Order: sequence, then structure tokens, then C-alpha cells
Amino acid sequence: MALTGKGWFIWQVSRCEGGDPQAVADKAVAGGATHVLIKVAERTYTYNIDRKGRDLARALADELRARGLQVWGWHYVYGDKPVEEAEAAVRRVAQLQLDGYVIDAEAEYKRPGKAAAARRFMATLRAGLPTGTPVALSSYRYPSYHPQLPWAAFLEECDLAMPQVYWEQAHNPAQQLARTVKEYNSEALVGTPRPIIPTGAAYGSGGWRATPEEVRQFLRAAQELDLPAANLYSWDYAATGDNGDLWDAAAGFEWGGVASGQDVEGPVRRYFEALNAGSLERVLAGYMANAALVTAERTRVDRGALEEYFRDVLEDLSGATFTIQHMSGQGNSREVQWTARNERAQVLDGEDIFGVLEGVIVYHFTHYTLAPTPDATLVPAPEAELVTA
Repeated sequence: MALTGKGWFIWQVSRCEGGDPQAVADKAVAGGATHVLIKVAERTYTYNIDRKGRDLARALADELRARGLQVWGWHYVYGDKPVEEAEAAVRRVAQLQLDGYVIDAEAEYKRPGKAAAARRFMATLRAGLPTGTPVALSSYRYPSYHPQLPWAAFLEECDLAMPQVYWEQAHNPAQQLARTVKEYNSEALVGTPRPIIPTGAAYGSGGWRATPEEVRQFLRAAQELDLPAANLYSWDYAATGDNGDLWDAAAGFEWGGVASGQDVEGPVRRYFEALNAGSLERVLAGYMANAALVTAERTRVDRGALEEYFRDVLEDLSGATFTIQHMSGQGNSREVQWTARNERAQVLDGEDIFGVLEGVIVYHFTHYTLAPTPDATLVPAPEAELVTA
């Protein structure tokens, strides 16, 4: 079964939407995902089994499949017991009725003698899997940097390559993806080139963190390179805490075959979700980089000015519940009536017009009056207007 569109890697199911399979499936569908890749094994051991022995991966796989998504499993292998590792993979594919299987081979497979282990692993794997089960190799982005890895031994029996295009300590995903594709298409480097479905970075590490715009750049570059699908690592990071801007960036990106601007309501709803979360980063991530912000006082056209404005909005309505009362419109435009309320202040007459292109807000007109809630002592702030174009 071919992969197309956007997918997410999941490391620990319990860290994704509290481990609730229905919530994960709902979020995947809402975010436009076509497939999810769940960690199902490490070495010879099953993975994502909780302390009570419950198989969290099985419940999630069933729910995702019921919602029409493909479910793949990924497995971190070491090569010390290649036959046993392959047998563990075969068991998990059968238990979870997986649509595909991913081999995650990294540093451990760079040790001397691992080419023979890779061939034993692949022979056992292919003998045990149902005929036609697609298999992918997930490993380093640049084979030229890791010649010790037995690329040919793995890829000659794989159907796909899923390079880990993690641009850590840099901010150039498109350039790195282009180089990755070039190297994975080199017989001299990998032996047998396979169709490429790259995995991009939607996480942070050691003071570095991918940005929402970089996530969009990565996905856009994958489309421009005519790749059938792309993945992001990982759901555990991007959909938790203050990292929702990374999730929103991916969710708002429309994969190939869908006209720009068709998914207009998604970015609008994510804007109000970001306000409800009190997340300045997620609010800003929903805007095109050159959006202009116009109020009664002046016009703001740079990111710093937008940040200053929305910081004040979130301070005035800290902890408020924002509610969409009505949404209408057609094409790339939506008109929204909304309200907001916290213990001190309220908005009863919010009226906005949004224009959306490529999953981000390109213009935004808003009119609202900030008033004290009944019995509150807050002095009402003047009404504000926001227009971006």
C-alpha cells in the first residue's frame, strides 16, 4: 500500500494526547495526516506496553485504521541478535496488522561485521512477513557521512528509504533535504536506490529547536522534489507543552493535489485554539511571515510588532475562554463572530475576517470591544482593530 501525504512518528504512545487512542486519531485526521508510524519494538522486545501489560500500540493502531489512516510500525535494531530481532518484527506486524514496517538502524549497525547481520536480519524478516508488506529503512540523512552502515545489505531488500533529515544546529531544511535525496539516489553510496519518503524535524534538542516556518519549508521542499510523502518526528514533542506551534505548522500545510487555500477553516480554528492555550508562539506561527497588522493607532508589518501586539492581547485576556459563535464565508475568506471571557474582562462583539493561503493567515481584520466582566474592577481598554494584508 503506497504512502502519500503527511505522516507522524510516535515514540511513546502514553505521551500523545494522554495515550487516548480516539484523541490521537481525532487529532491526526484534523491535522491532515494520512499515516502514523508507531514504535513497536526495540531490539528483541515489544515496545509501547504499559506497566499493566496493556499493548498501547494495538489500541491506537485499531483506532487509526478505523479512521482511514495507514498504520506503520518502527523498530530500533542493534544487530547483535539479527534473527531474533527480525522474528520480533514479524510478530509485531502480525499482532498489530500493520500496513508497513520501518527498520531504524543507526550507530549500532556501524560496528565491524554488521553487514552480515543486516543480511541475516533481512532474510529472516522477508521470510516471515506476509507477501507484499512494504519495508522501509530509516537512518542517517547523509550516507556519505556514515559509510560504515551496511546500506546495500538493507536497501536491496527494502521497498522505501526514510532518511532522517534532522537539521539540528542549523536552519536550512530545504537544502539538507535536497542533498539527502541526491545521496540516496547514488548507487555508489547506498547500493540500491529506493523511493524516498523523508522524515523531518519537529522537535528541539540541546538549545536548538525547529521552527514552524522550517517545518513548512521541509514539507514544501518535499513536494517540490516530487516525493510522494513526508514524515515528521515526533508527535510526542510537537503536540505537547509549548510546542504546539510545530504541530500547527504541519497541520496547516496542504499536501499535493489540494488547491492552496482550500483548507481555510483549519488555520482559523487553530488561531482560536492558540488563544485559548495562551500561547504566543502558536498564534504567531499561524501568520505568513510578511503579514501586516493594522490597528487604529498604526500599521505594523514586522514579526516583532505582531509579537508585541499579541502579547498585550494575551495579557488583557489571560486565561480567557475564546469561543467561535459563528463562521461563514467562501473561497479563501472566512468571517467569524466570537466572544472571550475571563474573571476580569470580556469580549462580546468580536468580529473578524480571515484570509488564508497555504495553511497560514495572510490577512486578518478584527474588531472587538474589551470590557470588564460583571462585578469586575477592570477599567475597560479601548476597542482594537487588526487588519493584515
